[in-house]
Amino acid sequence: MAASTPAGTSTPAGIRNLTCRAVLFDMDGTLVDSTAVVEQVWGEFAARYGLDLEEILRTSHGVQARDTVTRFAPEGADVPALTAELGAMERVRTEGIVALPGAARLLAALPADAVALVTSADLVLAGIRMEAAGLPMPAVAVTAERVTRGKPDPEGYLKAAANLGVDPADAVVFEDAPAGIAAGVAAGIRTVAVGPNTGPLPAGVLHVADYSAVTVRTSQDEAGRTVISFRL
Repeated sequence: MAASTPAGTSTPAGIRNLTCRAVLFDMDGTLVDSTAVVEQVWGEFAARYGLDLEEILRTSHGVQARDTVTRFAPEGADVPALTAELGAMERVRTEGIVALPGAARLLAALPADAVALVTSADLVLAGIRMEAAGLPMPAVAVTAERVTRGKPDPEGYLKAAANLGVDPADAVVFEDAPAGIAAGVAAGIRTVAVGPNTGPLPAGVLHVADYSAVTVRTSQDEAGRTVISFRL
């Protein structure tokens, strides 16, 4: 399948159509708004060690918790234990977690066998947050414990595409954070940035505020394979 807007190329003004065979979603900030919980947990971590919360939030968005703990924890800290503690805190806090506008409608319109979740959360936390937001958990989920290198490394997105049986060029990524956007682009997958926290966008990356105005239709090609067409 030819890509309608190949990754790494500029996007002509007004071109807002994408055709693909599979859709790969990040979770936090992309499908689920978990800002309240994230700020609470990292705020407690920052207060404990006298750290700059704004800097932690700025650099932790979209990356695995263990990478953030490794970066900011004081010398000699037990990084695995701290990471586990923060994870346990996140699992019991769901107040304020909601789906992004239009996310439920969009997921319901997509073929279940053509969707994957690629998140820096572990599988348990991903399930908790998707349920709290009222969203179905995709059958294919590449979570923190299923990769050796977290975002911005492309491993997770490449693994998800392989699990769905599609070439990266035939997929589309939806991401909200600079690290995740970089991972999608590095995987050679057309990437759509979502929301206000994307940072400067690489060439060829489209942007949507949320899914309110996103429409999708599905069809089959001559070989009977699923074709997904987005209007952004």
